[in-house]
Amino acid sequence: MPANTSGFAGRRVLVTGGLGFIGSNLVHALAAAGASVLVLDSLDPRSGGQVGNVDALPQVQVVPADVCQFESVLTHMPGVEYLFHCAAHSSHPYSMRDPQRDIEVNCVGTINVLEGLRRFCPAAHMVYVGTSTQVGPMRTNPIDELHPLAPMDIYSANKAAAEHYCRIYAGAYKLGVNVVRLPNVFGPRANIHNPDFGFINYFVGRALQNEALTMYGNGAQLRSVLYVADAVSALLAAALAPATGQVWFAANAQSISVRALAERIVAVFGSGRVEQVEWPAARERIDVGDVVIDSTKLRSELGWQPHYALDAGLAATAAFFRQP
Repeated sequence: MPANTSGFAGRRVLVTGGLGFIGSNLVHALAAAGASVLVLDSLDPRSGGQVGNVDALPQVQVVPADVCQFESVLTHMPGVEYLFHCAAHSSHPYSMRDPQRDIEVNCVGTINVLEGLRRFCPAAHMVYVGTSTQVGPMRTNPIDELHPLAPMDIYSANKAAAEHYCRIYAGAYKLGVNVVRLPNVFGPRANIHNPDFGFINYFVGRALQNEALTMYGNGAQLRSVLYVADAVSALLAAALAPATGQVWFAANAQSISVRALAERIVAVFGSGRVEQVEWPAARERIDVGDVVIDSTKLRSELGWQPHYALDAGLAATAAFFRQP
């Protein structure tokens, strides 16, 4: 957790999607910082939220609410000082199967949150959780915030559109809205049983069961990764930033191949095995190839640094899921 989290003490903070993987880890950090946290979550099984992710935090209020329902959002906006918009449908394959629902959650839901911000708490600071996949295939190495966007799937396209909504509202209405684009994030409280919620967390689940970690093709494709505590620290830093309408990438300095990552998981967990399988057609046609992220802007402007090397993050993840 960054040293400046004292800025959240006693503040009213709203986290949409706060029962999900990244949202719940953020809620834990905010509660530890002394914030008064309100969580809105629809508990849609296609989004990965789990009540147990925050049930040990009695100071956190959880409200069943869907960001797609405008009135549900507006009801809880007055008095909010910080807002983290984590609610999303995050499955690339599912977005291709049901694009209309993906638009409802990732686009309409974001507009609802922004309208609530504009109408009822325009002085609040908001952070939108973006994704590195909205960039699409890497045209320049590494990828930075100026890289063109050419998303390969509906989810990534809708996340890109929602990011544009955030920047429009920040500029047109002078709202304190910033964006942090995250890569493949892993760690505690993730859904580790469904590959739709991130391949690293699925690999973790397979290793915990001493099952095969199945990589597509030769596994040579590079990926940028980040331990969830470092992702949370980036979101917190963005909320406290004086700038507005900004976009930052957050990722570890070094990318790693899918094969090497699977091998590290097996080595650190001491279980599982790596197997190669053919690319499923549905996955291959939306794969972006290599991903190498440059987080220089976030490091230089906000002083953010990731504190967990890959093996340390994997060890912390193993310890979390193996606890009684």
